[in-house]
Amino acid sequence: MKNKASYLIIVSLLLSLQIFSQQNYVSKVWVADNGDGTYRNPVLYSDYSDPDAIRVGSDYYMTASSFNCTPGLPILHSKDLVNWRIINYALKKQIPEDVFNTPQHGKGVWAPNIRFYKNEFYIFYPDPEYGIYMIKTKDPKSDWSKPVLVLPGRGIIDPTCFWDDDGKAYLAVGWAASRAGVNSLITVFKLNQTVTSVTDDGKHVYDGHDLDPTIEGPKFYKRNGFYYILSPAGGVGTGWQLALRSKNIYGPYERKVVMDQGSTPTNGPHQGAWVETQTGESWFLHFQDKGVYGRILHLQPVQWKDNWPVMGKDVDGDGKGEPVLVYKKPNVGKVYPIETPVESDEFNSDTLGLQWQWHANPRVQWSALIRNTGYLRLFAIPSDTGRNLWTVPNLLLQKYPAPNFTATTKLKWTTDFSAGEKKKAGLLVMGNDYAYLSITKNANGYFVNQVVCKNALNGLEEQVIAQQPIKLSTVYLRVAITAPDGQCQFSYSEDGIQFQPIGKPFMSKPDKWIGAKFGLFCTATPIGKMGSFVDVDWFRVTK
Repeated sequence: MKNKASYLIIVSLLLSLQIFSQQNYVSKVWVADNGDGTYRNPVLYSDYSDPDAIRVGSDYYMTASSFNCTPGLPILHSKDLVNWRIINYALKKQIPEDVFNTPQHGKGVWAPNIRFYKNEFYIFYPDPEYGIYMIKTKDPKSDWSKPVLVLPGRGIIDPTCFWDDDGKAYLAVGWAASRAGVNSLITVFKLNQTVTSVTDDGKHVYDGHDLDPTIEGPKFYKRNGFYYILSPAGGVGTGWQLALRSKNIYGPYERKVVMDQGSTPTNGPHQGAWVETQTGESWFLHFQDKGVYGRILHLQPVQWKDNWPVMGKDVDGDGKGEPVLVYKKPNVGKVYPIETPVESDEFNSDTLGLQWQWHANPRVQWSALIRNTGYLRLFAIPSDTGRNLWTVPNLLLQKYPAPNFTATTKLKWTTDFSAGEKKKAGLLVMGNDYAYLSITKNANGYFVNQVVCKNALNGLEEQVIAQQPIKLSTVYLRVAITAPDGQCQFSYSEDGIQFQPIGKPFMSKPDKWIGAKFGLFCTATPIGKMGSFVDVDWFRVTK
């Protein structure tokens, strides 16, 4: 009994240390907090597209678009708007499930809106094929409710909910021309008391066709008696940030450009969220489109002049700001430790790390994390995928975390090879073009292969660029990704020390509306016996 008690104490201590380390994870490849009271932009060099954020007491919560990646609607938490970590996903599976059980590249969850009202957290999110959904919870770290379709309609996007001083609720939205046939409009609908349905046909309150084409992503606020709609226009690459204000919720709205690129390298500062600290400071979180790296997260100081927000730094005093690169951290009343989203994973838990997402609604039979085994087992699930991985759902991937980084993983492959059977597992860089290193087995033994697929979305075939024999079924796979364009160099090792480059450099590409992603896969063709799997000992992201 004494030995058992000692064992339980040791296990408890190890679990406590693991939880502590996860809560205090510091990236080896990108840290925004300079440690001297300042920060650098971007605060997250990762694809948190269309961010929205709120403060509740001394806690800040943020969510972002997740498109087809599942679980969806990441929930990030911060104490100071600079240091963030992922604490949950609000959407475990996307609906309709039968649709999102296969990858729907570029579809799914577009720009969401997070709000806190009467002790409940709400997220309104659009699916451009179906309309605006709402989910809610009392604890953002726990389960969220099932989605309710608040406003059905194709092409209705970018919702923002607003409760007025009298308790009446409103929903402002934008429009996607690809589905609705029109864009550059902001429309306001009334909501019922439970914010589960709109109650009217809506009114257009701003038309951007003349001055602000492609106006979208509205966020509704009220300050000093003014209704504000903060909204980007001009497109993600070269656009600007607008503030619209009115004394009446339906307008007419005055217009002012409050931030653009100016003389900085931060192109098209795009949609985001205004938050106030508990000390009364104003800040704005927004994204910048960085192509293969996705839409990365920036933080701008906000000053109010004549009841207009000035975002970033107003260099020439004209009331229009430009993004800052380095700035004093927000004053939140105290200093908090440096912390970043987790990237590496030792697979020592019985749940996947929150950095991981599948490319479609997950299924329990795709993988196993058995307690105390210390590895992730991925099963070679047969898929009738045609020529490439574009329609394969069981791709386990995460966002690029920095302009330059290296990902290394240790794999052990187990397969019951038979002639004509095609099973493979490995390290993947996924996008419209993709590449991977795989371990395979045939009658001659084990091999490492570099494979490239160009124009995957149009069904082009994969090409084996290089193949090297290895002695054992255990192998270390690595990819080094470098700026400015996300060039990938693959290598492998049989001992984990000496790595041998293989194949050709590959230029990573974004996916539909998201940046490139990297991670793991294990697949098979429909023919042959079941039973193959790969054990992933660890996955590490370093410089």
